[in-house]
Amino acid sequence: MNIFNVLSMIGGLALFLYGMNTMGNGLSKMAGGKLESILEKLTTKKIFAVLLGAGVTAVIQSSSATTVMVVGFVNSGIMKLTQAVGIIMGANVGTTITSWMLSLTGIQGDNLFLQLLKPSSFSPVIAAIGIILVMTSKGESRKKDIGGILLGFAILMFGMETMSDSVSGLASNESFTQLMLAFSNPFLGMIVGALLTAVIQSSSASVGILQALCATGAVHYSVALPIIMGQNIGTCVTSIISSIGATKNARRAAMIHLYFNLIGTVLFMVVFYALNMFIDFAFLDESANAAGIAVVHSLFNIGATIILYPFSNQLVKLAELTIPDGKYKEEETERTVALDERFLERPAFAMEVCRGEAREMAKLAKKSIKIALEVLLNYDKEKADKVVKLESVIDEYEDVLGSYLVKLSGENLSLTDSQSMSITLHSISDLERISDHAMDIVLASEKLNEKNLSFTPNARQEIETLSRAINDICDLTVESFCKNDQNKATHVEPLEEVIETLSQKIKKNHISRLKKGKCTVEMGLILEDVLSGLKRVSDHCSNVALEIITISDNDYNTHEYFKSFSSEEREEFNSEYDELLKKYPIIKQDTIDSTKQLQQG
Repeated sequence: MNIFNVLSMIGGLALFLYGMNTMGNGLSKMAGGKLESILEKLTTKKIFAVLLGAGVTAVIQSSSATTVMVVGFVNSGIMKLTQAVGIIMGANVGTTITSWMLSLTGIQGDNLFLQLLKPSSFSPVIAAIGIILVMTSKGESRKKDIGGILLGFAILMFGMETMSDSVSGLASNESFTQLMLAFSNPFLGMIVGALLTAVIQSSSASVGILQALCATGAVHYSVALPIIMGQNIGTCVTSIISSIGATKNARRAAMIHLYFNLIGTVLFMVVFYALNMFIDFAFLDESANAAGIAVVHSLFNIGATIILYPFSNQLVKLAELTIPDGKYKEEETERTVALDERFLERPAFAMEVCRGEAREMAKLAKKSIKIALEVLLNYDKEKADKVVKLESVIDEYEDVLGSYLVKLSGENLSLTDSQSMSITLHSISDLERISDHAMDIVLASEKLNEKNLSFTPNARQEIETLSRAINDICDLTVESFCKNDQNKATHVEPLEEVIETLSQKIKKNHISRLKKGKCTVEMGLILEDVLSGLKRVSDHCSNVALEIITISDNDYNTHEYFKSFSSEEREEFNSEYDELLKKYPIIKQDTIDSTKQLQQG
């Protein structure tokens, strides 16, 4: 083996690692964070957690990434340790998919079908399709993501072939053969496998490197087996590093990952080599191949999961013993915003988490205005305090979400996620302002209560009608925001115009009552504050709806949106406005007085 072979091997390894990373990122983008987000919702049963962990890891091609996300879930309080253990087990099973995919490089034979299965036969075609998709796609799109996946796979396979070809000459190298024989010592082989995986932070990649070395013919199963065992231990380093500085439960989740692989490895090695003393497994002296490595890798991880699954609760207890609570047990605080820096490693998933938190924020904002309107009409100290607490929580949502989204904006996001980020980032300030106005309404209600003031029957009826419209526009806005429903969002603006009209009518009626001495100036000032606050609530709802409409249409100029209406669209808008006016009737004060005079006459 000369210097050119060494350079070729290094180049092949670089391509292999880059291809794996590119394919994993493309698959993650295609999933759009949906698969990962399921982890936090469907993990109540351990068997589902195992299957989900395996499925997600198979898609994103990294058990390390899955376990890091689990650490983030536990750290944020989204997931309990008893739920995390199942996902960690499943992640170890899911990572074996990569080794099976890489085993295709070892296919041999003159049969046409077998030749077509070899990566060297179909990778160039996949690469050509991938580059065409990437170059013909406009900006970030699903088409570009698919192209990235295909290119990543082709580069991965080409790197694997390059590594295998570059080391094939080592078959006749006596020094290399002696080195491989040294690794047949189970303890030494495990150390080498663990160190290699810890350095490159990927068990899939280290298994791939081992599969490439099989091309020399000098790697026997007696060497490969302990190295594979060590690789499973080495992959735990990523989650352990990720848990540094996290909560005790998050660190325990990382320890569960370590204990699962450590206990599984010890059991496998003890049983296997004990049996070998009596049975003498002949295959250990045979040269390993890529498919055989995949078989051993899969058997170990599936077997460890089956054996340790019934003892999942004991793994949790072991982690708790390793990292005890100490003198003062960590108090479980009420979770508000569940965002973790670890999620930024998977941008698509991080955006999905942000969307979920923003939806919760929107629901809380709607709840705060609903309770505030109830307090306005019927003062209740307990409900008023609830609005104050909600306002504080919503403020925290805006601060944490805003800061997190700014960090996320520097990551590589798909077009859909970029649009979603823009909508979320622009909308959270409007949602926060809605809760501020809910607070203003509560303060006005407290003034009424302290001064023993109350609305006249007519004014109260008008406020009830306006409150109904405000609740309806908040419901419509939050629903369109949570579902990213552009069609529903178009119905917000006509209702906002109606609320503007209702506010003007209520003001005119108040002035009429004031002139006739039926209302006081002080009461009028409070009413003005209430109307101003409610009008601004509808304005913020309108802002959120316009963000959904214009950004989804790739038109970021909200001010020009209504100017672009066609005559038909304007007619539809006016028709909806007229219908809504009938739904929220406000009778003029002069009409009320005339009716009363007729009844008296």
